[in-house]
Amino acid sequence: MAERRTSLVTRRRLLRATGGGALAALAGAGFWARLSPGEPFTHTEELAGSGPPLADARNQSFLHVVAHADDALYFMNPNLEQGIRSGARSVTVCLTGGESDGRNAAPGTPDPVPRNRADFARARTNGLRAAHALMATGDARSPWDLEALSLLPGFQVELHTLRAAPHNQLVFLELVEARTVSAPRATSLRGLWLGVADTLPTLRPARTPVPTVHRYTRDQLIATLVALLERVRPTVVRTLDPDAAHCSPDRQSAADPRLAGLRYYDHQDHTASAYFALAALAAYRGSERGRPPVLESYLGYELGVLPNNLDNRTARRKGRVLDVYGWADGRRCGDPAGCGDRKVGGRSYSGGSRNWTRSTRLRAPGSNAWIRPAADGRLAAFAVLGGRAYCWTETRPGGGRFTGPRPLGGDLRDLLDSQIHAVRHPGGGLWLFAVRTVLPDAGRAHRRELMAAVQTGTAPTGEPLFARWQPLGSPDHDPVRSLEIGFPAAVVTPDGAVHVFVRTWGGGLAHRSAPHGRRWTPWRRLEGQAGRLKSAPDLVDGIDACVDSHGRIHVVAPSGRTVHHWVSHEPGRPPRPAAATGLPEAAGPVSLVPLEDGAVRALFRQAGTAQVLIAERQGRIGNWRVAAQCAPMGGYGRVAAAPAGSGDGMVLAARDDAGHVRVAGVQGAPGPWWTGRVPHVAAAGAVQDAAGRAVVVALGNDGRLYTVRQRAAGADAPFGAWRPAGAPPPAQAGSRGRVRAL
Repeated sequence: MAERRTSLVTRRRLLRATGGGALAALAGAGFWARLSPGEPFTHTEELAGSGPPLADARNQSFLHVVAHADDALYFMNPNLEQGIRSGARSVTVCLTGGESDGRNAAPGTPDPVPRNRADFARARTNGLRAAHALMATGDARSPWDLEALSLLPGFQVELHTLRAAPHNQLVFLELVEARTVSAPRATSLRGLWLGVADTLPTLRPARTPVPTVHRYTRDQLIATLVALLERVRPTVVRTLDPDAAHCSPDRQSAADPRLAGLRYYDHQDHTASAYFALAALAAYRGSERGRPPVLESYLGYELGVLPNNLDNRTARRKGRVLDVYGWADGRRCGDPAGCGDRKVGGRSYSGGSRNWTRSTRLRAPGSNAWIRPAADGRLAAFAVLGGRAYCWTETRPGGGRFTGPRPLGGDLRDLLDSQIHAVRHPGGGLWLFAVRTVLPDAGRAHRRELMAAVQTGTAPTGEPLFARWQPLGSPDHDPVRSLEIGFPAAVVTPDGAVHVFVRTWGGGLAHRSAPHGRRWTPWRRLEGQAGRLKSAPDLVDGIDACVDSHGRIHVVAPSGRTVHHWVSHEPGRPPRPAAATGLPEAAGPVSLVPLEDGAVRALFRQAGTAQVLIAERQGRIGNWRVAAQCAPMGGYGRVAAAPAGSGDGMVLAARDDAGHVRVAGVQGAPGPWWTGRVPHVAAAGAVQDAAGRAVVVALGNDGRLYTVRQRAAGADAPFGAWRPAGAPPPAQAGSRGRVRAL
């Protein structure tokens, strides 16, 4: 134990001296995994030029907007800790006090615990401070500095700064929480968002430096979050799920009809906190004082009914951090209010919340097609920054250098959501698909809808030019139902028809088509099991589509039980339900790659292990089978894939347990994972360049595009070094110093 304590002191000194940068260099890939002693490392090989993380922590900053003290620990880890340990600035703002019933006791405690909401709110704050101290320094007892901060005239919040790692800060607004998961309540974040409550009061926790109770209007809460955005100037903003899935089609009544509506899997505070964060991002978008941030939204309670998607080691580490938050270590903190949240206690890994601990899922599952070749062979990559689409373009086909990022599709009033799917038409033009969220405003209902942008030409410098984004609507016309539509997957058939597919409110699939790339058909439902939602959503977002070598369309979608498959009976026809795949449940999105002779491959992660599985379906009426399993590497999310070399060769790219990108070649059997230290958001992308070499791309936590390319064509050909592509996004990231008052 003495040696362990010495090591921790050394880390703290490094953080004091460098603000975390030296720790980032020491951490490297796999630091999350190294916090689990006694477990073996996964087998990896290094990409050429690997070393410290390629994205400099000084150019990254994270803002996490949550409703309750434990939300980021349950739903945003391991990403939260990876960002903190990188040395980048990390600020978590908690909107409510999370006071609940005011009883700080484990479920089933026999003796009644006195109700004291002010003390319980403070105990939860103390637990979160200990968890963050553990993640940042390795010592849950590392001290904090507490002060009152004014972000808005007349209002103050609590600002907590970790003394040994001042780049890690917590902000508490202490608004009154809903105190119920779904029952309608006017005095809540949801009531404030819907206009049922004109103001929402704060609940002052025990021993707060904030001298008085505040009452926030809807606009004042949004303005407070905008002020935080302007101070932190994040490159990544993380929120809870703004598009929760409903768990019953039956509506619940309320005295005020604005509070009536469906029941959802998630907590109403989670959803409302995400709405306020989106509204603040929309207001902040016009600021020129920071880079346009990447938005990541995380599923909440819905994780409880979906397959677990983290490997055991990562889930146990996540659980240990939650145990510290829950005061399971029995440490002393010197506060009579309590040192943690006993409702969580030491049961996060094996108790009632175990499925939240064993999973982490993004609402936007990532596209398998966000980099594509243009007509002249140049690669073009597309991503959403600050709610707007941007493009990076190769300076020449196969040249390896990129220009950009350049905005495209006009300046929409509303925010595009976090991913783009691109396809190339036989005529050479690129078609882009995305989803936008329309926030409620005078005469405008809160809704989501599909968007499309079509290439209209090419600039003299080679960049593709696009028309303005055009709405394609939603298969669910009701605005409330439209909030649950999924993210698009699209294909182009040899006859020039464009087809786009999305998950529907009812858990099925719908599509629109543009024959010969012209006028769009109405939305149509694909046959299949949609039905009523019961214990879990039927189809889970994370679909993909491809056209096989015979011209038939294939669509796959994960569910809580298996992988579902649709295929065209004839070229040019809409896909229909195929025979049951018999494949195991997927722990996230499914990616498709067409092979020769009408065969297709599906790639997805195995539930409970996060290992990448490769499934194949041969020919016209072949059966699906799991053909191979890649070496374990942890991580979660979509696996990107692209053909490489001849025959069935391909290259895979996926997130590992350190939040970095790993790459593997597949020629008959999958080869070893090659690791590159690129901390990134969303999913990696993969494509072949004009010379037949595989290119893998990732959007870094600093908002920059990073690329790595094979030195020669072929699935087993080595890769060169990762490098940044193009220029940094517009404007500069903010300082990593303390958040300061106006």
